[in-house]
Amino acid sequence: MISPVLGVTDMRTYLIGLVFIILLPGPNSLYVLSVAARRGVRTGYAAACGVFTGDAVLMFLSAIGIASLLRTNATLFTLVKFLGAGYLGWLAVGLMRAAWRRWREGVAPLDEDGLPAVAVERPYRRALVISLLNPKAILFFIAFFVQFVDPSYSRPWLSFLLLGTLVEIASFCYLSSLIFFGSSLARVIARRRAVSAGGTSLVGLVFLAFAFKLATATAT
Repeated sequence: MISPVLGVTDMRTYLIGLVFIILLPGPNSLYVLSVAARRGVRTGYAAACGVFTGDAVLMFLSAIGIASLLRTNATLFTLVKFLGAGYLGWLAVGLMRAAWRRWREGVAPLDEDGLPAVAVERPYRRALVISLLNPKAILFFIAFFVQFVDPSYSRPWLSFLLLGTLVEIASFCYLSSLIFFGSSLARVIARRRAVSAGGTSLVGLVFLAFAFKLATATAT
């Protein structure tokens, strides 16, 4: 069996838990969906790559033990969580301002792909920052990964590499489904002012809710 060889104690339980965890809604998946709905498949995958990179960084920090500082250092945890909440709030305000402009301007101009022409959004960078400024996600990786790694295994980095690879594969499949679902809406709502503005406003409000939830989070 592969699990004992690579120091993973319970692969079946890990995979079951991973499916439920990936399916839980969060700011990362919501941002990828909203980008795909507004800008199409290519830009949606740019945002998804930011999520993949952020998750990889968090898993690496968890594997080497640095991320555990958030659990023991209340000041650091508070700093990171307020930075994350502030960034989500800033994104929310930007989305609602864009929705207001969309409502006032009426039919949005379209680009060469038939999608609404908007300013450069830098989806990769935004998704990456959302991932890295989420202390609850870091703590989750600590609590979830560690329990499946055999402490007596001589090469634990292989265990973390296997578990992390499975996370990225599951995340890729899930985000891909969101991207193609979102992109199918892009051209439908491109010329519908009320639907476009209302949808963007709703995403902004959800980001505000995520910001509030993160700002009131605790390290336990």
